[in-house]
Amino acid sequence: MKIMVTGASGYIGGRLVPRLLEAGHHVRCLVRNPEKLVGFPWHDLVEVVQGDVLTPTGLGASLEGCDAAFYLVHSMDGAALDFRDRDRAAAENFRNAAAAASLGRIVYLGGLGHEDDLSRHLASRQEVGRILADGPTPVTELRAAVIIGSGSVSFEMLRYLTEVLPVMVTPRWVRTLCQPIAVADVLDILTHAIQNTDGRDHVHEIGGPDRLTYEDMMRIYADVAGLARRWIIPVPVLSPKLSSHWVGLVTPLPTGVAKPLVESLRNEVIARDNTYAEQIASPLLSYREAVTEALARSANLQVTTRWSDATDRPAQAFPGDPVWSGGTTQRSIQIVETSASPAQLFRAFSRIGGDHGYYTMNWAWTLRGIVDALAGGVGLRRGRRHPEEIRAGEALDFWRVVHVEPGRRLKLYAQMKLPGEAWLAFEALAAGSGAQLRQTAIFIPRGLLGRLYWWVLMPFHIAIFGRMARKIALAAEAELPDLQSSLQS
Repeated sequence: MKIMVTGASGYIGGRLVPRLLEAGHHVRCLVRNPEKLVGFPWHDLVEVVQGDVLTPTGLGASLEGCDAAFYLVHSMDGAALDFRDRDRAAAENFRNAAAAASLGRIVYLGGLGHEDDLSRHLASRQEVGRILADGPTPVTELRAAVIIGSGSVSFEMLRYLTEVLPVMVTPRWVRTLCQPIAVADVLDILTHAIQNTDGRDHVHEIGGPDRLTYEDMMRIYADVAGLARRWIIPVPVLSPKLSSHWVGLVTPLPTGVAKPLVESLRNEVIARDNTYAEQIASPLLSYREAVTEALARSANLQVTTRWSDATDRPAQAFPGDPVWSGGTTQRSIQIVETSASPAQLFRAFSRIGGDHGYYTMNWAWTLRGIVDALAGGVGLRRGRRHPEEIRAGEALDFWRVVHVEPGRRLKLYAQMKLPGEAWLAFEALAAGSGAQLRQTAIFIPRGLLGRLYWWVLMPFHIAIFGRMARKIALAAEAELPDLQSSLQS
């Protein structure tokens, strides 16, 4: 079959595409920024089309010739309160485009929940399924609870809460029942569902073999991870708003993302009929097995996609790019000559962030991350997907990777809370028998506060960025782990 995958660079989509290719399907990926797929090993095996489900123009044409499509788009960046409106508009656009292209089937991954009073997040997920099914294209909607896998948003939230807090004073939602399912089983079920050709709509609830409370899930995680017993004390006074701030401080999830997720934890997510999952993915992985697999993949640096790599906003153009809209910019440029080759220099600066740090004054970067997290931002806890590999579109601490040109350039966009827009770019240029590092920090101030912010911090930026550039050049020349470790201090 020729299959369209929306959200191909997201957590599920990025893992589903290779499954479809292995099954012999021809895959077309719809993405807003085609560069986001360049770093995936299957990039050259798929057809890539540029488009946006929020922009109906050209959406129908992108589906022409496809037999079926996966709808794996969900708006929940947390910064805006209108994610339900965006979800609704995107689903309507895709439904209409599918009808215009005479698509054979849509498979949509939604969320479980049965209560009349569903959270905004779960209600939006189910509304999208209804909107897609309102059109003439048959829809298979798979409603899943918590998906457990390395890099999934639910797994990372549970992981950080359990690892960071040996004693937890928690809201009552820790006693809510849930039916977690392993990401491997979800991928099996998705791959099977696309083959349905009966011309009817279906809604299937899918879950794993265990029904657990979130308290149970945290205790099992601690046991699998080899942690000491966790003491969990539920109290009735923690509201979802307070809980989301608490989750935002302790886990990699910014408060804006944590809030709708925490609101959803009050709803039981249990499959009333799990026959579909049991028939296709039997035997289903237990929660303990799913956690064991997720931790093993994380330890072996086999995390292919992460929740933080998805973004609700198009790629932020770098100042000077052809699509950049312009604006008053402030720049701090550092140029350092080195005897290292451009490739060695690229390797050095493309390793920044995560456990490697920023080559100088890591305490200052850590402090900035704490301040950002307290302000409701992403902080530094997102880290890196891989200590050395890097690709466009993914998250790196409180940066988003805008562009990667292997061996030469890296451009980052700041996602921390700022009175303006900021970028950090590195370029390795050939210079004689060595290379030249060109490091550029760019800031577009927003109003008077933005201008004051830039000029007040200018002396610190000169000290930090200047020293960082020199340390990167030294690391490129040495390429020795022990020296790189010493440069972190």
